[in-house]
Amino acid sequence: MTAEFKLPSRNDIPGHQTWDMESVFATPEAWAAACQDLTGQLPSLAAYQGRLSEGPQTLLEFLELYQQTAALRDRLYIYAFNKSAVDTTDQSASGRAGQARSLFADHAAATAFFDPELITIGFDTLDAWVSSTPELAFLEQYVKRLNKRQPHIRSGEVEQVIAMSSDALSGPFSIYTMLNNADLTFQPASTSDGSSLEVGQSSIASLVTHADREVRRTAWENYADGYLAYQNTYAATLTTAIKVDVLNTRTRGYASSLHSSLESNDIPVDVFHNLIAEFRKNLPTWHHYWRLRRRVLGYDELHVYDIKAPLTDKNPDVPFEQAVEWICEGMAPLGEAYVDILRSGCLEERWVDRALNKGKREGAYSSGAYGTRPFIMMSYADDIFSLSTLAHELGHSMHSYYSRRTQPYIYSRYGLFVAEVASNFNQAMVRDYLFRSQADPAFQIALIEEAMSNYHRYFFIMPTLARFELEMHERAEKGQPLSAAVMNDLVADLFSEGYGDEVAIDRDRIGITWAQFGHMYMNFYVYQYATGIAGAHALVQRILQGKPAAAQGYIDFLKAGASVYPLDALRTAGVDLSNPEPVEAAFANLTEIVERLEALIE
Repeated sequence: MTAEFKLPSRNDIPGHQTWDMESVFATPEAWAAACQDLTGQLPSLAAYQGRLSEGPQTLLEFLELYQQTAALRDRLYIYAFNKSAVDTTDQSASGRAGQARSLFADHAAATAFFDPELITIGFDTLDAWVSSTPELAFLEQYVKRLNKRQPHIRSGEVEQVIAMSSDALSGPFSIYTMLNNADLTFQPASTSDGSSLEVGQSSIASLVTHADREVRRTAWENYADGYLAYQNTYAATLTTAIKVDVLNTRTRGYASSLHSSLESNDIPVDVFHNLIAEFRKNLPTWHHYWRLRRRVLGYDELHVYDIKAPLTDKNPDVPFEQAVEWICEGMAPLGEAYVDILRSGCLEERWVDRALNKGKREGAYSSGAYGTRPFIMMSYADDIFSLSTLAHELGHSMHSYYSRRTQPYIYSRYGLFVAEVASNFNQAMVRDYLFRSQADPAFQIALIEEAMSNYHRYFFIMPTLARFELEMHERAEKGQPLSAAVMNDLVADLFSEGYGDEVAIDRDRIGITWAQFGHMYMNFYVYQYATGIAGAHALVQRILQGKPAAAQGYIDFLKAGASVYPLDALRTAGVDLSNPEPVEAAFANLTEIVERLEALIE
């Protein structure tokens, strides 16, 4: 039979389903002109090298030019990267993305002298300049943080080499992106009656939640098989990325890649180890859920492709506009101003590129730059899972919205550790609202499934991949070999422990999971999803319990950006992620959701 569903080309997508990149640059020609403008300003930036010690006014002049050009650099990059992400087959867009990466590296090289030169000036002098020059008062936190990082700052010449090499060293991720989203193809999924459904990066999420088990099975297996066919290429690419992390670690004098990632972001390494310990201790909660799911579905054996099988045949249809309305209602405790910004962004300013089209990269993300609106890329499928993803990315976007409009450029880019708190916060707030407002048992079950799917991705898959990431980096640091076989075997072992005896394991196909996540190319990123859920849960509870000033405290957290240390920003809002208690509380919440599902079913 002919296929029932094929992804449309990008050119066939109606404009209202796409984001408004023209608000950044009206045309590719305007973008190219701005590239030339930035290139022309680089010599002026570099000319300040060796001059910052002249005094606070010279430093202020440099900072003003730096922030202006860096903001332009970021806008150039966002336009090019986003245009490429929604259609990886567009060679012109891919070319602009590569040009933007190179220009990003050129700007970094031209300004690489900044931190080493500040250190040479001396912190007593810098403190005096900051306190005596009102226009430099904003630099106080930057100087304080630089003082902490100075053992890992190299000389101006070395910093310039590091900056110039960043474009080349980003090659593994660029290769992964093109292979994963432009070149990789999959066999179609099959329905029980023999029809076929196209498997692609923008359709796989809806296929593995399909009511037809044959669709789920063939989609999951064919998706994994697509990666297995290129496992050696993926392994070589990831191995190179890990070696880049090790190179950066040794260049900057950190004890390990883990220390390099966490300490450079002012996060104690114990935060990572506490999370992994709590995760392993609470695996029985997951095993309970797998048993319950198998019983409800009536299967003799639960497979990984059944993890998101619908438990009710009355899954709610959630059009995009309805999702936006429910998200706005869920976020109402944060105030009218927050909700109005969110609603306008989704329905009027075209923040969201929600189309399903051929060539669109996998997953979802929020982006934007200083001076632009936030932008969200996702593949919206009119279901509750898409609603959840939209809420998640809007959490990022609202964080960026407040941070960029409150902070100067140098503090507008908050760390990833706090980013995943904001995204999971929105999901939890909206979920709580829907639990209270949608009384239909079928809707409640579907909502629990969404919650468990979210927890499964961020509180099960991501900690498991974090364990894999740690092992791979430790192997590389010891000079031990890395290969597809090593990676597949380790991931299969880790997931076998996580699923226990409750889920049937296809070792080859579950073992290739590591290749399906671009997050593996961001040194120790994935653990932050789990700490993000923990922090978000704690902050949501404060608001739902009516704690005084809890909502305003959260808004202040969003506005803080990088103007305070990440853990301090969260402590101000009411949660301390330096200890394991919030993670323990999140697992308690997970247990409550499983028990709620069990009660509904019985």
